[in-house]
Amino acid sequence: MSKEAYDEMSVLSAIYCEQNEFELLEESAERGIVYRIHALIERNNEKTPLALTFHICPDYPHTPPDVSIASSHLSRKQCQDLRLHLLETARSLPPEPMVHDLMLRLQENFSDLIKTSSCDSAEIRPESTEETWTALLHLDHMRSKAKYIKLIEKWASELCLTGRLFTGKPILILLQGRKENIKEYIHLQKTVKVDVDSSGKRCKEKMMSVLCEIPQPEKILMSTFEVKDILSLEDLRREFDLIGLPELYKQFVCPLIRQEAAV
Repeated sequence: MSKEAYDEMSVLSAIYCEQNEFELLEESAERGIVYRIHALIERNNEKTPLALTFHICPDYPHTPPDVSIASSHLSRKQCQDLRLHLLETARSLPPEPMVHDLMLRLQENFSDLIKTSSCDSAEIRPESTEETWTALLHLDHMRSKAKYIKLIEKWASELCLTGRLFTGKPILILLQGRKENIKEYIHLQKTVKVDVDSSGKRCKEKMMSVLCEIPQPEKILMSTFEVKDILSLEDLRREFDLIGLPELYKQFVCPLIRQEAAV
């Protein structure tokens, strides 16, 4: 990592110095630095909480940072639009440390960005009485991997679910959204022919297990559904840390790993 990246991180941690405002999530020579900033953005005399996770790659600032955004006060669409705006802005800036600049631009233009975000008002969380649920599913295998993944992404999009599909060993589907939508997803997963058997014929998923279906009380909300190719158990643990769900990993994934290792 460059000295510039570490100097900028030091400045950011000094600016966002209140409890839990700045979190260093990962630091390695291979993957770079990942940190999360919890900010309160003023809008219409109200403060909107945002959790912005920045992935600073080893050749930063020559390569712009990746960023993800989550908020209990905004819809998934709004979070995604803010993310795309920051990524586009980052690509337009010169190869210099830019995270602080991106944060300032976000604060200055936040109201306009939210207004122009084409979003279904019924989806905005503060106006919704629907409780967000989290589900974690385990798949034994994927024979027709590309088609299977495409179908999972299609269902998640149609049912307005966010989360992660972790491919590798184990294969996990992490979902967040309305309880009835998660129930519908599980029903589809069990009843639709999603894969092929050993002879190449289409078949239903008979070896899926539901590790948990729980309300999400901590407001740890993902704004997108993403597919993550996991190479190691350490990578998998790190992904749960990055999205703010380490306890879910400890409670449900660790016992699964021990069970599979014992077989």
